[in-house]
Amino acid sequence: MRIRLNGKETALAAGSTVADALALLGAPDSGVAVAVDGDVVPRSRWDTELREGAVVEVLTAVQGG
Repeated sequence: MRIRLNGKETALAAGSTVADALALLGAPDSGVAVAVDGDVVPRSRWDTELREGAVVEVLTAVQGG
């Protein structure tokens, strides 16, 4: 299936989850926020399957000063 991951068309296997998309990006285990189709997905629901055409945005916290 195809999704839009952080603005880029991306192919994933059917049945892929939010966690699978994060793994594809190499996202860290903490300091990450995920939204699917504009709705925030809490970490407890990262096992949610994505659908064809889903728009997934992943934001990573950055420390600064």
